[in-house]
Amino acid sequence: MTIYGIKNCDSVRKAMKFLRAKEIAFDFVDFKTTPVERAKIDQWLEQSPIEKLFNTRGTTYRTLNLKALALDAQGKAEWLGKENMLIKRPVIEYKDQVIVGFNEAQYEEIFI
Repeated sequence: MTIYGIKNCDSVRKAMKFLRAKEIAFDFVDFKTTPVERAKIDQWLEQSPIEKLFNTRGTTYRTLNLKALALDAQGKAEWLGKENMLIKRPVIEYKDQVIVGFNEAQYEEIFI
């Protein structure tokens, strides 16, 4: 299992705390120090819709004023590759699944 995110994100911390409490091992990739390549993002998009992966609630989205661009799915995917902070966190690769965001009930179903 691999978790992608940033260390100081509350959702990422909650996800890691949940997994540690259940004694589930994982690798962590901090995309502030290890950027996620566009090819990896494209793999995620095969399993998760762009609306779920593209974070419109964060500071980066507002700072870049992306709402004004009215991006389509392709445009959003391009921005995810250029600016990883637009990726909703955490992104978890587990077996053949991509899980986006923290949802304790969903985690209980998937990981327990």
